[in-house]
Amino acid sequence: MSEQSSGPGVLNPMDSNSPLDDDGARQALLAVRREVAKAVVGQDATVTGLLIALLSQGHVLLEGVPGVAKTLLVRALSSALSLDTKRMQFTPDLMPGDVTGSLVYDSHTSGFSFREGPVFTNLLLADEINRTPPKTQASLLEAMEERQVSVDGVSRQLPAPFLVAATQNPVEYEGTYPLPEAQLDRFLLKLTMPLPERRDEIEVIRRHAAGFDPRDLAAAGVRAVAGAEDLDRAREAVTRVAVEPEIIGYIVDLVRATRAAPSFQLGVSPRGATALLNTSRSWAWLSGRPFVTPDDVKVLALPCLRHRVALQPEAQMDGVRVDDVLGGILASVPVPR
Repeated sequence: MSEQSSGPGVLNPMDSNSPLDDDGARQALLAVRREVAKAVVGQDATVTGLLIALLSQGHVLLEGVPGVAKTLLVRALSSALSLDTKRMQFTPDLMPGDVTGSLVYDSHTSGFSFREGPVFTNLLLADEINRTPPKTQASLLEAMEERQVSVDGVSRQLPAPFLVAATQNPVEYEGTYPLPEAQLDRFLLKLTMPLPERRDEIEVIRRHAAGFDPRDLAAAGVRAVAGAEDLDRAREAVTRVAVEPEIIGYIVDLVRATRAAPSFQLGVSPRGATALLNTSRSWAWLSGRPFVTPDDVKVLALPCLRHRVALQPEAQMDGVRVDDVLGGILASVPVPR
């Protein structure tokens, strides 16, 4: 998602003067954006995307160049939501057990006991996930899909809520292992974090000049304004958001159009259509409406679908961008009236 003010795939600031302002859970989540903004400047759309992922019980792939506050954003979000968070730096020598946990020998009991890995948390920041080998990347698949970890034949449930926010660098590919399509499809959204606009960058530098310490969020004034209970109530409210048959047909038409696009060698699967439906409902609820509109679908189409397609080799050589192809599909598929 970009931080521009219009166009498909953009999450604009939410209108607080909506008919659902009396919903306490919604107001609590709106307040989360304001708290995160005390530490992170100009990334409201990304914060909203992470909230949508929490409401839809999905995971997020964050893409951006180093230094755009990806780690700080996740830490600030967890503080504002009063959730536990852990960070893992993915490296080439990382093993699956380093992520999920493993059995260790206890000399006191002369037996083995399970030691939990970092995945046992509410918000897991998987930093530079594409720098670790496929077998370690795959160790997250069960956790992301089933919300559990199986070690030595025993399944252990992860805390709720549970969200993986994985980051990757879009410009540096030396020594990386591209995520396979099966794992990319497990991410609900792919959010792009752009470089800040000039006024936002000035504000970032001004804060640092005034003594801002990114390691001390409490000093920046970030406080817990929502919690797991608010997320539970919000998720229940999202399930009551109405989706007309015409909207479902529109979502299916968009997805099917990706499979017929000449520039794509891989289109969106039915899982992608389900993701677009769920995120559109969450966005409609956050925007204060009890029903989904075609515009809701358009807003979430790019972040929901951009990582579920693959360009033809010749399209890549011609410099074709996935977002441009998806934008053309959004412009060509008839919108229900």
